[in-house]
Amino acid sequence: MDIAHFTGLDENPLLAGLRLTRTPEPAIMVIFGASGDLTQRKLMPALYNLTREGLLPAQFVVVGVARTEMDDTAFRAKMHAAVVEHSRSGDPTPIVWESFANRLFYLPLKTYDDTPSYDALSARLAELDTRFGVGGNRLFYLSTPPSVAGEIIDGLDHARLANTSNGWRRIIVEKPFGYDIDSSRALNGQLLRVFSEDEVFRIDHYLGKETVQNLLVLRFANAIFEPIWNHRYVDHVQITVAEQVGVEERGGYYDGAGALRDIIQNHGLQLLSLTAMEPPIDFDARQVRDEKLKVLLSVRMPGPVEAARQTVRGQYTAGIIGGAPAPGYGEEPGVKPASTTETYVAMQLELETWRWAGVPFYLRTGKRLPKRATEIAIEFRSPPLILFPTASLGSVRPNLLVINIQPDEGVSIRFEAKVPGQTMWMRPVYMDFRYGATFAEQQPEAYERLILDALLGDATLFTRADEVEAQWQIIQPILDGWQHAPPPEGYPAGSWGPARADAFIEAGRRRWRRL
Repeated sequence: MDIAHFTGLDENPLLAGLRLTRTPEPAIMVIFGASGDLTQRKLMPALYNLTREGLLPAQFVVVGVARTEMDDTAFRAKMHAAVVEHSRSGDPTPIVWESFANRLFYLPLKTYDDTPSYDALSARLAELDTRFGVGGNRLFYLSTPPSVAGEIIDGLDHARLANTSNGWRRIIVEKPFGYDIDSSRALNGQLLRVFSEDEVFRIDHYLGKETVQNLLVLRFANAIFEPIWNHRYVDHVQITVAEQVGVEERGGYYDGAGALRDIIQNHGLQLLSLTAMEPPIDFDARQVRDEKLKVLLSVRMPGPVEAARQTVRGQYTAGIIGGAPAPGYGEEPGVKPASTTETYVAMQLELETWRWAGVPFYLRTGKRLPKRATEIAIEFRSPPLILFPTASLGSVRPNLLVINIQPDEGVSIRFEAKVPGQTMWMRPVYMDFRYGATFAEQQPEAYERLILDALLGDATLFTRADEVEAQWQIIQPILDGWQHAPPPEGYPAGSWGPARADAFIEAGRRRWRRL
């Protein structure tokens, strides 16, 4: 993994040169679900931007696969519109787009379990491989509902498309990775029957965000933080994933999943593991993921009854967002009117490790909250003694380190300072680092980083099978406990969640941060 990626110093010519060594080998990327929303909003803009910046080889080919009837020309036109609307680089440059579009192809499937369609796909890939000199390398991307993942894996196996006698084979699988621990194990079993673990890339796009990666640099490349990153100095940690939107067009999926499965099981626990992990002995995929796994395995596992007591769940009701009326969850398209699916979760986890013993980790996520924000906030302990006569212990706010993941990526530190004047008055002040203000170049999107890493075979920012299972082992007792718990508490759209969430954290003499 190159140093430029993790330091953010790509503007240095020497480090910028190192990025050239990260150009992957020629390959064909096959996107299942290529007519869908994710491909148009994220994948195709990411691939175009990687091409535009010279990070993909000239022999890189994309084949879209879906049930929608289209030919190559229609697919290229659809993808052009997607890049125009969603790319961070704006309208595509004609000469770059023409080169990129000439390597875009499309193949319709009758159904995802139609074996003749996979035979046709195999023949098409063989023809393109010969035409472009790809060398047999294949990256399969499952941009599809989880319900058809097994059918696609079986189809690839039937057509021997996972065979590695010529070139390499890799597969990217989108979350959610299973619906519960049993379905997760079943999906892993299907994958590992056809692909080896080092060929499977389970994607969590949060891990591709610059600030999430910068968290590792912040901790392990700066001597001022790591010595105080433990229970002696840290009072508690808050991890927040707040969304202003409702379920949008995902009502059917979301009503069967809920906030715990949709956010906490993957994004939330991955942020927790990166915050709490020990320094790896080397910065490679195995060592980093080994340390993350240790964190997940250290989470104290309550039984279902206790787990239900240690969580708060809510569901948004009608309210006001950004000055406009917003419907309640039961009024959203695709949602059952009497649904008890949670749209808000708050929970406390404790790690049974030497470093973190006694430090609570509070996780919360919700939809229809006042603003969109994802952050990790480390609040330090208060000073043991206040020396200044005009201040009391309660008036001195604890030091705070905040890693802002989105939308304004950066890091903030809060500390006490003297107010100018003759008296010893103190006030909290902030030191802020923002990516947009510090670095002139535009940040890559998370999917750009992750697709490039998968093409390079670098799995550091992807989730391993044992990590996924460990995440479900934390979540499953909560799901089981909720089966016999009261329904979610309502909270008005535009508020910060149900009232019980405040009482929940205040029971430990702490408060949620107001973002």
